Amino acid sequence: MSTVHPVLAVIPARGGSKGLPGKNIRPLGNLPLIGYAVKCALACPDVARVICTTDSEEIAEVARQMGAETPFMRPDDLAQDTSAMWPVIQHALRAASQHYLTEFHSVLLLDPTSPGRTPDDVAQAIKNLASDPSADGVIGVSEPEFNPIWHCVVEQDGYMQDLIPDGRNYTRRQDLPSVYRINASLYLWRANFVREATNWRDGKSLLHIIPESRAVHVDTPEDFKHAEQALADGLIWLPPQ
Repeated sequence: MSTVHPVLAVIPARGGSKGLPGKNIRPLGNLPLIGYAVKCALACPDVARVICTTDSEEIAEVARQMGAETPFMRPDDLAQDTSAMWPVIQHALRAASQHYLTEFHSVLLLDPTSPGRTPDDVAQAIKNLASDPSADGVIGVSEPEFNPIWHCVVEQDGYMQDLIPDGRNYTRRQDLPSVYRINASLYLWRANFVREATNWRDGKSLLHIIPESRAVHVDTPEDFKHAEQALADGLIWLPPQ
């Protein structure tokens, strides 16, 4: 077993959403959307600290009400429409380590707009990373309803071409290898990897598979309606009252 503790949970929530303004604190059932990520992290005994990194005092206040800590505000240069997430996570790890005077050994990213994960998902991801010293991280994925090997095409010179040329070699859907999509439910990395890597995709990542029915992600009003239906159907974890 390799050490992954203490675990720092980071919940990134920028204030300038355009697809669905205010989405991070928009009420979903009885909680603001960000509350599902905060409560999920707080329900995991393996998580040492739960912080929200944001440029918005309004979001910070809601995050604190849900139980997260906001020891610093996100710098403006990391809160733009064009800001990549990896530098945000690197900054959060660095700033939290300095603030708490703690050497965190792993970083858990919980996107507030993906409320379909559960505390059990987080606990299993942490366990799997600890069990594999060669792994740099664990990424949440799910199996989509269609298989890209067979169904995805591109246009080339005005005509359809297979995105994956080998797809034509399969004559039965049942023979296709399983394909998964990154669904933003959770990301977990070793802290040293976060500090040193320039791109998280360069790491050796384990897959944490959740059902596609729980792979809810909110970017648009239509997505939010989907999340409301998933909540009504019992597909989104709710903290104990």
